[in-house]
Amino acid sequence: MERTSPERTGTRPADPLGRAMLAHHRDTPGRLTYRDGADVQDGSVAEFYFSSSESWESETIDLLERLTDYEPVLDVGCGAGKHLLWWADRGVDAVGVDASPNAVRTARARGLEDVFVGDMFDLPVETGAFGAVHAVGTQIGLGRSLAGIRELLADFARVTDDAGVAVVDNYDPTRLDEVFFGYRSDPRDGIAHRCFHLEFERETADGERYREVGRTLQFLLCSPERFREATTGTPWTVTDVLRTGAHYRAVLAKSDPEPDR
Repeated sequence: MERTSPERTGTRPADPLGRAMLAHHRDTPGRLTYRDGADVQDGSVAEFYFSSSESWESETIDLLERLTDYEPVLDVGCGAGKHLLWWADRGVDAVGVDASPNAVRTARARGLEDVFVGDMFDLPVETGAFGAVHAVGTQIGLGRSLAGIRELLADFARVTDDAGVAVVDNYDPTRLDEVFFGYRSDPRDGIAHRCFHLEFERETADGERYREVGRTLQFLLCSPERFREATTGTPWTVTDVLRTGAHYRAVLAKSDPEPDR
């Protein structure tokens, strides 16, 4: 028999990704999948959310080290806390925020105390409280448009001090094709979209199959050149772009204020 949790149960949103993280941490893993119609892709929970730094790209370590000079760091979309644990091992003041209550529960169960539930579109953070924002996992694309990304960047600017920096990432659609999972084309140069939802399944203690289905996620994919357009009207300037195939990470710094007139 299968019990299915819909996108929303009562007033509690479905949280398949967080459920998968918590189950993995408790050594009761199920199966997390990305689904786009008939297309299915494994969620790779252990690889994406619990990997050790020994398996990370050198560029990932370099960026984490770069942000240590700007502590305290706000890790937006911290998940199970793998980057927070790396900073904690080095005595770096870092705080995590994630929209998933179960992701936050997982991070706390792993020994992280400064982690809280929050929406990155409305960060419950005081103005200028942090020196850096770290927001990877291509979640910047959840802004769904260049204007939406600009709004996110404006809030990242709000929560950082005058010397603030930020690291975000995305996929460059000029280096992708339609076989990329969830890909949706767009007639504009350097712009595309990605859509899918997540499902988590596992067998309960009484032998039933539990299934939780999340809402459809819609991402904007934009080239670094189009991403620079999204910084217009914000205090941010793109100072570096690090590429790995179609994936890239952008380093942002606060623009120098205009001289007094």
